[in-house]
Amino acid sequence: MAKLNTLDDLFLHGLKDVYDAEKQLVKALPKMAKASTSEKLQAGFEEHLRQTEGHVERLETIFKSLGVAAKGTKCAAMKGLVEEGSEMISEHAEDAVKDAGLIMAAQKVEHYEIATYGTLVTFAELLGQSEARELLEQTLQEEKETDEKLTDLAESEINVEAQA
Repeated sequence: MAKLNTLDDLFLHGLKDVYDAEKQLVKALPKMAKASTSEKLQAGFEEHLRQTEGHVERLETIFKSLGVAAKGTKCAAMKGLVEEGSEMISEHAEDAVKDAGLIMAAQKVEHYEIATYGTLVTFAELLGQSEARELLEQTLQEEKETDEKLTDLAESEINVEAQA
């Protein structure tokens, strides 16, 4: 691991970490969609997969603008969150209960991403990386929107069905 002596170093480390996190999600989201019984939840996971692929592309654009190879640093936090989602997929549960559990797992991921992208936006601003800040802000807003959609779906349908 490289030394983190400056905010620039930490910014780059954070970008590499979230790049790996997004790549892990590209693999995990199709599995979550397949495990969902709710058509709306499946569609939501599929939509977020397309967004996540776009997040990877934005990060690659940022790496290019910084003159750095697009390479991730293993994101242990996302690995753990993805494992939790995999455990939920493997659970023997009623359909709506499993869907509620998948939403819970997905929202843990979203909250982690919101925290990470929020910090990276701040770092980019401080470092005068306006293009990176703009791209990271776009991703941050999409992560917040996804979290809101998951909350709405949980509250309006899935959790109510799981309670029945």
